[in-house]
Amino acid sequence: MIPSRRTFLTLLGGTAVTALVALRGTAPVKARPARTFPLQLGEAEWRRRLTPEQFHILREAGTERPGSSPLLREHRRGTFCCAADGHRLFASTTKFESGTGWPSFWKPLPGAVVTARDSSLGMERVEVLCARCGGHLGHVFNDGPMPTGDRYCMNGAALAFVPG
Repeated sequence: MIPSRRTFLTLLGGTAVTALVALRGTAPVKARPARTFPLQLGEAEWRRRLTPEQFHILREAGTERPGSSPLLREHRRGTFCCAADGHRLFASTTKFESGTGWPSFWKPLPGAVVTARDSSLGMERVEVLCARCGGHLGHVFNDGPMPTGDRYCMNGAALAFVPG
């Protein structure tokens, strides 16, 4: 069976991201431009609140290994929230299986996220941040399902699931 173009590109992209993550390790990435968010905490407080992996992803714009999040298999009704501050981000009804190795959604809750231009790793992407604390959640791409056509590709470690 010949894989589809999307499957091929997804596998190629996942391999490239995995290689970049492995090469980068856990070294901090270049700081983003300063932006004011409603919840402002110092680095020491964020380190106390978050696991080392969560800190790396949410505060240093890191990325988890594809396929490593238990939230990939979360299919109950509920809400996906920011792991840093509990801010409600995505309804479970907008989650879909993208095949990328990261939890994906086609639409955030109103006012839940903000976006920023991301030119790291030598490519142009749109970074997705928690609107309350500014934590890095992942990226949004325009290859998702209808009705929006968007794929919010989120790091599972940046999210917490609240059933309900």
